[in-house]
Amino acid sequence: MSDMMNPFFIPPGKKPNLIQPLVLAYLGDAVFEMYIRQHVITNPNHRPNHLHRSSTKYVSAKAQARILERWMPLLNEDELDIVRRGRNAKSGTVPKNADLLEYRHATGMECLVGYLYYKEEYTRLRELLDIAVAPQMEGK
Repeated sequence: MSDMMNPFFIPPGKKPNLIQPLVLAYLGDAVFEMYIRQHVITNPNHRPNHLHRSSTKYVSAKAQARILERWMPLLNEDELDIVRRGRNAKSGTVPKNADLLEYRHATGMECLVGYLYYKEEYTRLRELLDIAVAPQMEGK
């Protein structure tokens, strides 16, 4: 099932499709943030403030909602179902810097990242994450 070795992977206690969406989003948030931090470190400016500002362009609810919008046409039915589950999960809180719709879309995006990570679908996950940081063509 694994398409790449991951020395940091610890299998979940149950199948990924049986894990609660907010739990998948919790993991997905960490996986996404680690990917983004690695991405911004590839740039030449390594001042901490610059790294932080560069990262927040991707990890805010608003940015994650936009990323999910880019992903939606590329997702298969299973992935769309996981996004819907994450988007519809009730967390009970909304961050002060995001509206409810953006926050729910961001949660759906993080849920998908956590799901793909726990399914060990690293090639697919990397494909989507690379799209997340790719420059978007104007007019699209």
